[in-house]
Amino acid sequence: MEDTFLEISNLNKSFGGLKALNNCSLKIKKNSITGIIGPNGSGKSTLFNLITGNLKPDSGKVIFDKHDITNKQSYEIFHLGILRTFQIAHEFSNLTTIENLMMVPAFQKGEELLTSIFFRENFKSQEEKIKEKALETLKFLKIEHLKNEKASNLSGGQKKLLELGRTMMVDAKIVFLDEVGAGVNKTLLNEISEMIIKLHKEKNYTFCIIEHDIEFISKLCNPIVVLSEGSVLFEGSANEVKNNDRVINSYLGKSI
Repeated sequence: MEDTFLEISNLNKSFGGLKALNNCSLKIKKNSITGIIGPNGSGKSTLFNLITGNLKPDSGKVIFDKHDITNKQSYEIFHLGILRTFQIAHEFSNLTTIENLMMVPAFQKGEELLTSIFFRENFKSQEEKIKEKALETLKFLKIEHLKNEKASNLSGGQKKLLELGRTMMVDAKIVFLDEVGAGVNKTLLNEISEMIIKLHKEKNYTFCIIEHDIEFISKLCNPIVVLSEGSVLFEGSANEVKNNDRVINSYLGKSI
């Protein structure tokens, strides 16, 4: 029996008169790939922002690995191994692919002025280890040939792979992917799908994925959570979601 890794309990969030989340509750199991679907405005991205500390809830709790992280800052949540990607990739466009990865690990000695001046050997040794890990990450993602390419020159799909790589640089415990398929061609989307499965199976990653492409999310995710008006409408397998009357009626004429 898989353990609950992250629990959302009665989260509420309003923006003015708009209630983005309404007593939203769900559980994410360890070593699972959970999908979240729903129309625009159903609260998907707001939920991710609350979990990762970019927003604070009006009420409710976020429990990660049996610890309350509801009011922690985003950098504290990052250091716990909870990472997210964005629908629009947030790369450092003027840096190369490998430099983007090397920027991720925190507490680098080269960032400390005195260490960089008086203890160059210490920070150079650490830098070499970070570079080695970045190269291993690029090789794992099959984009090692792009290591010296500026991130601004990458395609949309390659930028999404780079974002996955950034999560690997800090050994993430759970990764939240926000519309990883947006703006990505089918060939690269299949590669991204393969990488997610590979990270899940080989490195025991736990994923939670927002996506509008129902076929893509059906291939990857079990369970799939359906959000509607800020609450969980239904949760089940891909087949159960596709055949559930409430889901069908709720999204009649709408793309999920």
